[in-house]
Amino acid sequence: MITKPIIKDLLIRGVNEIIPDKNEFEKLISRKKIKLYLGIDPTGGKLHLGHTINLLKIQEFADLGHEVILVIGTGTVLVGDPSQREEARKKITKQVIQKNIKTWKKQAGKIIDFKKVKIKYNGDWLLKLKYEDIVDIASNITAPHLFQRDNFQKRIKRGDTVWYHETMYPLMQGYDSVFLDVDLEIGGTDQLFNMLVGRELQKKMNNREKYVMTCNMIMGTDGQQMSKTSGNCIWIEDSPKEMFGKIMSMPDGYIFDYFELVTRVPIQEVEKMKKSNVNPRNLKARLAKEIVKMYYSEKEAEKATKEFDEVFREKKFPKDIKTIKMSILELASPSVIEKKNKTEVLSKKNYEFSPQNILSNEKIIKELVPSKSEFRRLFNQKSLKINGKKMNNWDEKIIVKKGAKIVLQLGKRKFLKIKLT
Repeated sequence: MITKPIIKDLLIRGVNEIIPDKNEFEKLISRKKIKLYLGIDPTGGKLHLGHTINLLKIQEFADLGHEVILVIGTGTVLVGDPSQREEARKKITKQVIQKNIKTWKKQAGKIIDFKKVKIKYNGDWLLKLKYEDIVDIASNITAPHLFQRDNFQKRIKRGDTVWYHETMYPLMQGYDSVFLDVDLEIGGTDQLFNMLVGRELQKKMNNREKYVMTCNMIMGTDGQQMSKTSGNCIWIEDSPKEMFGKIMSMPDGYIFDYFELVTRVPIQEVEKMKKSNVNPRNLKARLAKEIVKMYYSEKEAEKATKEFDEVFREKKFPKDIKTIKMSILELASPSVIEKKNKTEVLSKKNYEFSPQNILSNEKIIKELVPSKSEFRRLFNQKSLKINGKKMNNWDEKIIVKKGAKIVLQLGKRKFLKIKLT
């Protein structure tokens, strides 16, 4: 039986706003089943925890028996959503789109029950629109309306360009509501402008109301909005260890937002946590464990917890550090090889090793970070340890022997073991 508390929780947890009227919407879903959708553009091949907020919400509606559609934007992605963009998105090819959505169902399937939620691709109808169809859709929205969005206004004031195809995006997303003839669209707060255009089109073209529900968004591990371009994401496909470590590294101020938005810990329990005096570190450990359990298992969550404690509380190295084999010649910088012949270098019993050697070695850099510039940035933040010793300058020496193992630690979670041969 669907009770009032269940409906109230559905309309409160993670919800920022319901337009035009929350009370009227509550009455609507109390008396009948509705049709609703969430749209996601396949601009990347991976989903992060920020995506899961809306996915969890549509699954809640599906569990209550409503007709739920997940729309993958194979048509809208060709235009590129300008929401919160300081510049136009780069164009994307159909080949990249297909590559991006290849693993989406598998990832989303960790949250969504596809026996209850339908998948549709808006390219199936948007790419079939004729010239007169597009003119008809556009005739329902004024040009000044499309230019009202904040980021467009900022660009214009700076003297930057707003491309015509960007103004078409809300029209095309809005037409999804018309084509599907929905009662509700769900999206993040960054999608409000686009969803309201869809609401207006639904009124004018189908002569009926469409409600809009915006869900709150979470910040990434660095305290900025979570996005793939910022590199601050916790990905659904992160390993349990990586997922656990990223959550433990985020600012304490986001603990309760994460509990509410990306876990299913009862909201009443979350409210009790807020009033408790529990150490934030312990709360984060509980949060990390809950999230790993959602996407993996209780066993993996326990394992990730234990390993994190061993590494960060007991100062032990992880058990599964990746090991690569390298000769001293590979490790030596080119300047050393130039000054001494190879036989002389290999005959040495001890070898001096420094952060500069790492920077000069493409093989090591590739294992640790995406680029040399990223390694420099982290080193300058005093984030590099060699065999447990923090490195403070580029030429600081560590004495190693042939056959020895060197353990590199970059930041809190990245480890690499080098076996010298």
